[in-house]
Amino acid sequence: MTTQPFSTRLMLVTPPVADAEAMAFRLMQAMAGGDVAAILLRLAPGDDRSRIERVKRLAGPVQANNVALVVEDTALVAARGGADGVHLTGGPAAVAEARSSLKGERIIGIGALRARHDAMDAGEAGVDYVMFGEPRPDGSLPPLAAVVERAGWWAEIFETPCVAYAPDAESIPALVETGAEFVALGAWAFEEGQDIRALVEQANAATAACAARKAAR
Repeated sequence: MTTQPFSTRLMLVTPPVADAEAMAFRLMQAMAGGDVAAILLRLAPGDDRSRIERVKRLAGPVQANNVALVVEDTALVAARGGADGVHLTGGPAAVAEARSSLKGERIIGIGALRARHDAMDAGEAGVDYVMFGEPRPDGSLPPLAAVVERAGWWAEIFETPCVAYAPDAESIPALVETGAEFVALGAWAFEEGQDIRALVEQANAATAACAARKAAR
C-alpha cells in the first residue's frame, strides 16, 4: 500500500470587498483553476447589515465548490453571513472572545503574528491555523526569507496548521518547501489584468511538483 504525498493547498486572500457581485465572478474564475481550500474574505468598511449581506452573497457559491469561506476580523458578521469561520488579528484575547461568540462551531484562524511567542500563544489558545507573512497594517511585507524561516519552524514543530502568505507567484515554490499546510495568494492575485484561473493552476502545479520531489527523496 502506498501513501499519497502531502501536498500544500491554496488559500486566497481577497482585497477589501465592497462589490460582492464582482468578487463572486472573480472567485468563480479562481476556483475553476483547480484546488482551493479556503477564501479569506476581507470586507470594505460599512455597517454590519451591508457587510453581512456581502458575506451571504459570497458564501453560497464558495461553499458550493467545497471551499471554506473565512471572514477577516468580525465573528458576528462571519456567523450571521453564514461563513465557515473568522480570521483574527487581535491576539489570544480575540481568540477567546471569538470562541465564546462562535461556540466552537466555526474555524478560527489568526494572523498578524510578529513574534514566535505570539504564534505559540495563539496555538495554545486553540486556533485552527496560524498565518505568517501577510502585509502589515501599513501595507509593507516582511522579507520572504523571514517568512520561509518562520513557516518552516512552525510546520516542523507544531500540529496546528500553518498558512504562509506569498507576496507574488515567484515565491510560491519556496513557501511550499517549508511544509506549510497552506500557501495564501493575496490581493495581488485579484488585480485587474491578472489571469487568476491560470495563477491557481500554476500554484497547484508548483505544490504538486514539490510533493513529488519530497516523495522521491
